Amino acid sequence: MKGIALGQYYPANSFLHKTDPRIKIILSILFIICSFICKNVFSFALLALGSIALIIIGKIPLRIVFKGLKPILIVLIITSLFNILWTAGETSLLSWWIFDIYLEGIYAAVFMVVRITSLVIGTTMFLTYTTTPIALTDAIEDLLSPLKKLRVPVHEFAMMMTIALRFIPTLVEETDKIMTAQKARGIDFSSGSLIKRAKALIPILIPLFVSAFNRASDLATAMECRCYHGGEGRTRMKVRYLKFSDFIPLIIMVAFSAGLVTFNILGWIYTM
Repeated sequence: MKGIALGQYYPANSFLHKTDPRIKIILSILFIICSFICKNVFSFALLALGSIALIIIGKIPLRIVFKGLKPILIVLIITSLFNILWTAGETSLLSWWIFDIYLEGIYAAVFMVVRITSLVIGTTMFLTYTTTPIALTDAIEDLLSPLKKLRVPVHEFAMMMTIALRFIPTLVEETDKIMTAQKARGIDFSSGSLIKRAKALIPILIPLFVSAFNRASDLATAMECRCYHGGEGRTRMKVRYLKFSDFIPLIIMVAFSAGLVTFNILGWIYTM
């Protein structure tokens, strides 16, 4: 559970760290769109290369990246098995009992693994590993600022999103502590029927909710003591300005998207 990457910032001196956070939010949205438009071997290969390039450019150690992928490992395994065992096709590879494994199922499983892994790597590299929560808050507020004319509380919305993102690692750590304490008291979370395991989670959820509400109350009290009354009239210590270097990754992402679309149109080898 400590491997969850959401909300965890990794300090480094990389090009991605220096890029304007507003641009990085746009880049993450484009990268998510790119991951869903991939249809064949070459487009997914390009997507995988793009994810590897993000890790290299962001100067994030591989152990940190792999640690962040651990929570989705079970999802990847289950998704792959479902695609392999229940995807029908024309090229049969193996027939056993009620299962028929096709080449198209292997392709679908590999594509799904690459897609989910790239989604996690792309979003964490742009939004959490290389962007501080404060910078992310300011970027979200700036991008949503046109909605202020419609009386939308943009500042409060951005603040809530960032606080929620920031407290994910804290709640994960708190859950781990509660589970360790309950195990020391003799509670078993890994054996028994499904109903028994579900009941065993009750001693975890109740203290976790109590701790979360206490943290929220303490945070609200601290903000009130610092005279926080919303975004109206507030200024920033650091005002961000877009530079030409900030648009370079945006141009690269547009070219990357064009390459994916081109590979999809060509439809080489296998197309979903």
